Amino acid sequence: MNRIKYAVIIILTLVFNMILRAQDYIAPKLEFTCELKVTIDPAKVLGTTMHGERIIIPITGGKFEGPKMKGVVLSGGADYQYFNKELGRTELEAIYTIKTDDNVLIHVRNIGLLLQPQPQKGGSSLGSSEVYFRTAPKFEAPVNSKYAWLNNAIFICKPVPEKEYISIQVWKVL
Repeated sequence: MNRIKYAVIIILTLVFNMILRAQDYIAPKLEFTCELKVTIDPAKVLGTTMHGERIIIPITGGKFEGPKMKGVVLSGGADYQYFNKELGRTELEAIYTIKTDDNVLIHVRNIGLLLQPQPQKGGSSLGSSEVYFRTAPKFEAPVNSKYAWLNNAIFICKPVPEKEYISIQVWKVL
C-alpha cells in the first residue's frame, strides 16, 4: 500500500511540475500604447571616443497618438548614439519630452540597440530583414496626472525610419 501512495505522490508531483513549467514559458502579451512621429535634424558626428563613434541626432519635434494619449514631441531633445562600424552595432539613448493635448509634460528616456549587417557592395542594409532595431522607453509622468500609469509599466518600441520622421511604435508589456 505504501508503494502505491508513493507512486501516486510522485506522479502528482511530476504533473504539478509540468503544469508550473508550462506556465513559465507563456510569453507576455503586448498592448499598443502609441505611435510617436519624431522629426530630427541631421546627425552631428563628434568622432571616435573610447566607446566608439559618438553621434548626436537633435530631436526637432513631432506628434504622438494612441488610445489613451495624444500630443506633441517637444524640440530640444536628442538621440545620443555610439556606433561600432566593425560590428554594425549602434547603442542609442534618446532623451526628450512629450506634451499631451491636455498640457501634461512627460519625460522620455528611450534606450535601444540597432544591429545592421554589413551592406553588400553597392547596396544598403537598411531594408534588410536582418536589421534588428528595438528600444525600451521609460516614461516619467506626474504622479497626480491621468498618465501616472506610464510610470508603472515596462514598454518596448519598434522604431521605423520614414522619409519625413522616425516612427516609434510603443507597446506596454502586460
